[in-house]
Amino acid sequence: MSSISASGTDRDGSVVETDIPARLDRLPWSRWHWRIVFGLGAVWILDGLEVNFLGMISARLSEKGSGLALSSSQGITAGAVYVAGACTGAVLFGHLTDRYGRRRLFLITLALYLAATVLTGASFSVWWFYLMRFLTGAGIGGEYAAINSAVDELIPARVRGTIDLVINGSFWLGTVLAGAMALLLLDNSLFALNVGWRLGFAVGALLGLGILFIRRQVPESPRWLVIHGHDEEADRVVRAIEGDVLASTDVKDLPEPEGTIRIEQRRAISFFEIARTIFASYPRRTVVGLALFAGQAFLYNAVVFAQADLLKTFFNVGPDSAPLYIIPFAAGNFLGPIILGRFFDTVGRKPMIAGTYIVSGVLLAVTAFLFKSHTFSAWGLTAAWCVIFFFASAGASSAYLTVSEIFPMETRALAIALFYSVGTALGGITGPLLFAQLVQSGHVTDVFWGYLLGATLMVLGGVIEATLGLEVAQQRLEEIAKPLTATEGEEPAPSEGGRPAPSEAGASAPQRTASAPRGRRRPRPSGTSGWSSFPVSSPRAPAVTYLEPEVAAIERALTTSGPQSRDQLAQMVGARYWGPRRFASALAAAMAEGRVRRAGRNRFERVSVS
Repeated sequence: MSSISASGTDRDGSVVETDIPARLDRLPWSRWHWRIVFGLGAVWILDGLEVNFLGMISARLSEKGSGLALSSSQGITAGAVYVAGACTGAVLFGHLTDRYGRRRLFLITLALYLAATVLTGASFSVWWFYLMRFLTGAGIGGEYAAINSAVDELIPARVRGTIDLVINGSFWLGTVLAGAMALLLLDNSLFALNVGWRLGFAVGALLGLGILFIRRQVPESPRWLVIHGHDEEADRVVRAIEGDVLASTDVKDLPEPEGTIRIEQRRAISFFEIARTIFASYPRRTVVGLALFAGQAFLYNAVVFAQADLLKTFFNVGPDSAPLYIIPFAAGNFLGPIILGRFFDTVGRKPMIAGTYIVSGVLLAVTAFLFKSHTFSAWGLTAAWCVIFFFASAGASSAYLTVSEIFPMETRALAIALFYSVGTALGGITGPLLFAQLVQSGHVTDVFWGYLLGATLMVLGGVIEATLGLEVAQQRLEEIAKPLTATEGEEPAPSEGGRPAPSEAGASAPQRTASAPRGRRRPRPSGTSGWSSFPVSSPRAPAVTYLEPEVAAIERALTTSGPQSRDQLAQMVGARYWGPRRFASALAAAMAEGRVRRAGRNRFERVSVS
């Protein structure tokens, strides 16, 4: 079907009606989506490598003969400088990403990272080391904005939470890699004091080159193209994606896309308009985003940057042995998003985000008291970290997912950048600097109070999510937040701040439940914007998304082949491409609607229509 109809030419002011968001969200999981995950998500591995390798070599850089001879506080300050660069780069490149496109910027930011990383390895003085750390951080910060916005706009809504958490959690694969590199490169019998750490930055640059090669194959976001007046190019991109998906799966035909959206194309949207939308129209969402980012940024940056020094100060763990303790810590962090990620799409965003923040905060508080009482050995503290950050890692990853989802398309990259920058400036810069002083004091009580502060911020973030957060699991981005350029609707419902806010459309709309009659679309209540014909679900209650295409596929399979076991039926309809628990939900809906029934203990059949 034609994806776009226009009432003008390809220029500012043209009004187009497009089904491109629906076409992207209805795609089965395929090789093409894995390409997106690896091409865009691998940057988190680089970030994990950069942040943690610096933390692991901080003690080595303070030794005479290292080539820099940083003091302990200067080594941790270098971490804060890196974070400051990331904040700056996020805001600068975030705005440029919304203005000039995702693809152009994620190539530029990766190139900046590569150059600055190589030059870090060539550092000859403290000021040069700081400067290169700042520029490396700027490249990574720009990646945060460009990558998270691009991933969310290309990944189907039904698995967006799972994939986002896995991608963000891959940061800890970089940590494991950093630990393995440090064990090798900090071995004095293999490399001189002033050589090993320099080679580590060269390895990061080589990984970046490999990612750049894969990333060149990633297209521009079709959603961004449509809004910025490139609707024909957007249609070509989506057609190519659809062709790739069909070629790489055993799906014969794609289901018809559900719903369209009308937008007024604009080449550029001002920074002021974007900032006003984020802060004036959505104060409640702004509070949630800041709370989530500040809590996780303080906790992570404080602990990670000071980890090697804490082990050395309180447990006499040398710099060459510190990676042995950090690798299992990183493994716990990686397993959190991998194991818990799917529940952010099935159980829901609010309970999972609030739960992971609060649980990790409470566990950290308990750890603080045990640390103060000298209960822990180095391995005991590491084990406690593994458990705490199993939950904290999933929660921290969800902060990026949350901000990317709850603001309009035109503001997405800058919203990520602003919240990352403000939250990280509050927690990610102050955290390392504060913990540097606490650890260097040599007093257990000082570190105890630092841990309690981190625990309090995490619990507070969880409470704010539980009370103010939105439930948006498996909902289309355009349902959660109406694009600023959307047209042709009723008067928007009032926003959180009292002004009209298009994205509150659908906030009180009823959901399609498993018992809804077949094919029925419930009418929208008064006060709900009619800006698109997408099925609408509520961001204030756990999402049960529109399942008619999946239910129809189950019904067709049983009509064609007769009664089938659950496993056979799932294989026939290609349920592995649908997303987490979607087959189970669709089968339950089909039975509740009287379209399918049990034909035995584990067999199902279509209900005959007389």
